[in-house]
Amino acid sequence: MTGNLFIVAAPSGAGKTTLVKMLLERDGGIKLSVSTTTRAPRPGEADGREYHFVDVPTFAALRERGEFLESAEVHGNHYGTSRAWIERQMAAGQDILLEIDWQGAQQVRKAFPGCVGIFILPPSVEELERRLRGRGQDSADIIARRVAAALGEMRHVNEFDYVIINNKLPEAIEDLQTVVRAIRLRYASQLDRHRALFAFLEHNA
Repeated sequence: MTGNLFIVAAPSGAGKTTLVKMLLERDGGIKLSVSTTTRAPRPGEADGREYHFVDVPTFAALRERGEFLESAEVHGNHYGTSRAWIERQMAAGQDILLEIDWQGAQQVRKAFPGCVGIFILPPSVEELERRLRGRGQDSADIIARRVAAALGEMRHVNEFDYVIINNKLPEAIEDLQTVVRAIRLRYASQLDRHRALFAFLEHNA
């Protein structure tokens, strides 16, 4: 039995992290891949939980050894996903979720053509900017750069299988759960999980 691989991507401020956290709390059958990054931990983050935090030379060495399924530079920081860990988990039947950007998603699709891409959009650019300001973490110049970067990221929305507009959080999380459930109900997934039943049906047709 092979697990499903879900990719969730979004521009900064669209609510991706919140939605992913809620999904993981509601669905015990899906596991988050913890990425490696060179960025500094934010308040409340712990090494090995939100990210594996490393310095730039260590990250470069891991990438050189081919240990990353995908890697990308975002806002001056590097991010990478362990290939071996994901392959082991999926081979054991575990559903995996990657919380990455569109660049990483492109790389993952080449290695796992059957992965499911989900893009989270804000209801408007104005709302995105309001959310970024509401964090109270960045200066006006940084927010302006993040909004500009977000516009560039959102232009890749057509590369994904599903799009969720995060206007009202309760509706957005329901949409995300619906996608996950629907993928598990595809014929190939059900055949993989219930081989005895389908074998019986085939021999008693």
